[in-house]
Amino acid sequence: MKNYIKYISIFSLALVACEPEFDNEVSGTPAPQSSGEADFSTYVALGNSLTAGVADQTLYIDGQQVAFPVLMAEQMKAAGGGEFTVPFMADNIGGFPGIPETDPETGDPIPNTLRFPPRLVFNASTRLPELIEGVSTTNPTTILDGPFNNMGVPGAKSFHLGFSGYGNVAGLSMGTSNPFFVRFASEATTSVLADALAQQPTFFSLWIGGNDVLSYATSGGIGKVQSNEDAMAEIPPGQDDITNPGFFNDAFNGIVDNLTTNGAKGLVINVPDVKSLPFFTTVPNNALVLDAEQAASLTGFFRAYVGVLTQGAVVQAVTQAITQAQTNGVTDPAALAQIQAQATEAAIAQASPVLSQYAFTFTPGPNRFLIKTDETLTNPIGLRQMTESELLLLSIDQTALRTQGYGSVAITPEVLAVLGKLQTAPETVTLDEGNLVVNAVRPIEDKDALDDNEISNIATATQAINAIIKTKAEEKDLAFYDANARLNVLSTTGVNVNGSVITSTLVRGGFFSLDGVHLSPRGNAVIANEMMETINAKYGSTLQPVASGTFPTVRLK
Repeated sequence: MKNYIKYISIFSLALVACEPEFDNEVSGTPAPQSSGEADFSTYVALGNSLTAGVADQTLYIDGQQVAFPVLMAEQMKAAGGGEFTVPFMADNIGGFPGIPETDPETGDPIPNTLRFPPRLVFNASTRLPELIEGVSTTNPTTILDGPFNNMGVPGAKSFHLGFSGYGNVAGLSMGTSNPFFVRFASEATTSVLADALAQQPTFFSLWIGGNDVLSYATSGGIGKVQSNEDAMAEIPPGQDDITNPGFFNDAFNGIVDNLTTNGAKGLVINVPDVKSLPFFTTVPNNALVLDAEQAASLTGFFRAYVGVLTQGAVVQAVTQAITQAQTNGVTDPAALAQIQAQATEAAIAQASPVLSQYAFTFTPGPNRFLIKTDETLTNPIGLRQMTESELLLLSIDQTALRTQGYGSVAITPEVLAVLGKLQTAPETVTLDEGNLVVNAVRPIEDKDALDDNEISNIATATQAINAIIKTKAEEKDLAFYDANARLNVLSTTGVNVNGSVITSTLVRGGFFSLDGVHLSPRGNAVIANEMMETINAKYGSTLQPVASGTFPTVRLK
């Protein structure tokens, strides 16, 4: 059988086919504007990484300077708005050095990893993103003097905003605090909401709830969907869990009730569908591209794979039958031979209908990758091909997909030798050789994909959370920006902005930064304008748009 794996290629991604743009200075003082029924004198923005200005997978100064609240606050100044302060990072490298990722099951640090890595930049020569050179100088234990109007905290979920001690430096080692908030919390026992309320905001924006779903999605659904019992027993819930809607409802309503106690007006934003984010749509799940010979070879491999599995089932059944017969005193060779033949026939009859599902057929052109799934009575190996609707994450090892058989089969010379024996003398293949064939299959792991069940969990939670957000906005008569609907448009037809179509396509689309989740400077400018339109429509203000077309998309190396 031909070693086809080195010829397998992945579809060209948007990352490889783009025209990056250079940074441009944005300047100008807005003309006098009216605040209408709103009062912009003290604007406070609460939320997570989108509010903070995260881009290119981390928080850094240039990203913070073009976060949508900063752009809106600058326009609000012409309508009576005051200063808008930001807890800037120390540099443009971003992230925090020396804090490793932890194993989600054990909590142990993972060697050679960074929980808060530096930013990505676009290499115009390779036409791919890469980590910027250098080490961040931002120390999470260096406390800044506030207060700060931008209260966006990367990683925050809904219930984190009211969590006292979320900015406690002592909690960094235990994982109970957030290093971004530690830097600008007014004191160890405060909460994000408490520090926001202390400023007596006259106007606020609140974009929270994304991480209540997104962390489950970006981890490949390895967390759990919290029930009411989970929410009560585990506070705070696991970082990769989907927050129980009842728990979210209590947290979100509490935040809004507190912010509006003194009559402040504001803007609330809902949660986008993850399928509108390029983090989940850039790497196609049918990028196993084969020519006719490769397709035939791969199909042949899985015929041999089923043969090996069947042989294993026969060996196990015969061994058990002979052992049982000998235990019962059967010693006659002819009788034992008959028992062996009967056990073989029964094992094949029982195994074939189940194992035949692994005789995958491949065709010339695009084919879907194999994925690991739960082992069940009907799928004892826990292996199948991906469905059309299932998603691969941008964080997947794309080199392994292209050249190492990830998502299909890793053929080695040793495996090829066994396949040759299976064609000429299958009865001579040993157990260890059979295991070489079985272990050559490398399905996509759970952490790198979202299956249909996980996508359904995400969609259900997103719908429930968005219903809560909209209901509360209507109850408090607040401006409401439907980010979910807007990003769905971006991911389908795109949005025409001053004659230029902006889409969610990674890099080329212009709306998202290199991490596929957070916004580019232009993306921030586009939604800032749309949010100001929403505010104007609700409160009768006349906030003017920024020149979104002059904002950059890709940050070059």
